[in-house]
Amino acid sequence: MSIRVIIVDDHAVVRAGLRLLLDREEDIEVVAEAGTADDGVRAARLEKPDVVLLDVVMPEKSGLEVTNEIVKAAKKARILVLSMQDDPSYVREAFAGGASGYMLKEAADAELVHAVREVAGGGRYVHPTLGARLAQAEVEEARRAADDPLSDREREVLRLLALGHTNQEIAKQLFISVRTAETHRAHIMQKLGLGTRAELVRYALANGMLEEA
Repeated sequence: MSIRVIIVDDHAVVRAGLRLLLDREEDIEVVAEAGTADDGVRAARLEKPDVVLLDVVMPEKSGLEVTNEIVKAAKKARILVLSMQDDPSYVREAFAGGASGYMLKEAADAELVHAVREVAGGGRYVHPTLGARLAQAEVEEARRAADDPLSDREREVLRLLALGHTNQEIAKQLFISVRTAETHRAHIMQKLGLGTRAELVRYALANGMLEEA
């Protein structure tokens, strides 16, 4: 029985290349393509695939914004994020949203095929380079947690908040959902014991965070 795959990417050339690659495999069948995140959700609801290949950066909505929607639309579908974004924070957010795998678009053809089979079989997959970076990032974050309670992503959100950006603008810049941006903001306020945007700005200034802008 073939592994049924949906490809969600806003570039037609990328979709065509992925389809060509996967359709060569006897045990994999591409059953649909989508050029936007919302179309990807609709395709997942209609086709009930085994695997959804999902890009991160797309117009209107990012892939990370709809991982939960895809899981709800096709409960048996496994999501394999295929992205140019090599920041470990994106990997964490993808898995937190319900993804089963994350790999870079620069990966070799054989690695992509292997990843599709791995997640379809119930496993999890992370691009080897990203796996090493993720482990290193977690070690570094644990090391400095006593001095700085914020994660790298929370510091990034805090800086943008202090610069006056709204949750919607932050979500768009960081390719995350508005709900995730709001959650980050709530965690920042709680960890730092702050209650207003003015206090956030003062904290950011005092810690040299606005100099990064």
